[in-house]
Amino acid sequence: MDTLSSDKKTPGKREQNRLRNRQAILTAARICFQDQGYENTTIRDLIQRTDLASGTFYNYFRSKQDIFAALLTDFLSGLNAQLSHSRRSAKTAEDFIYRSYLALYSATAQDPLVYELAHRNDRALTDLFGSGILGLIMMSLEDDVGAAIERKVLPDADQEYLCTAFFGVAYETSLMVARRVYQHPEQAEDEVLRATEFATALFTGGLAKLTTLP
Repeated sequence: MDTLSSDKKTPGKREQNRLRNRQAILTAARICFQDQGYENTTIRDLIQRTDLASGTFYNYFRSKQDIFAALLTDFLSGLNAQLSHSRRSAKTAEDFIYRSYLALYSATAQDPLVYELAHRNDRALTDLFGSGILGLIMMSLEDDVGAAIERKVLPDADQEYLCTAFFGVAYETSLMVARRVYQHPEQAEDEVLRATEFATALFTGGLAKLTTLP
């Protein structure tokens, strides 16, 4: 009777093995990128960190840049769902901004390596824009901002400029959070709150004036 439900819950052995191998490669990449730096890490270094043969390795990733993109894509995909939930549940403009940046900076503090990699490897990040994941995140932000404007949570301002401002501040300040937490991991919680309060004050201080613009 539970055949269908159990099939949905438990992947087959081949799929489990595939997921396990992929995760082993990504884990090895995290260690190597952190210990040696992205530029100094070679595919051979990554293979040596796993139990996989080189042929098996290339079944999952063709290059080091593909691995970088996978790390960042996995991070951004999970983060986007958290951000959208935070924005959709906001009752006020300040709540909308505070919750969004708190979710972002908390995720960054828990995984500062991802943002550090993005900062150090601009070409890979540019390629990732072409993959669509960052475009989907921007579309999600635009949808949530539009819904917040309709609910009167945010002022009826130029939506494109507003989203661009949210995104720009999010990206640059997240790099700063990542850098500071990477250097001083014991201060992660304080850094997250400091950055969240800064971004919230920055926007809430200027939102009222947006309504006076033509």
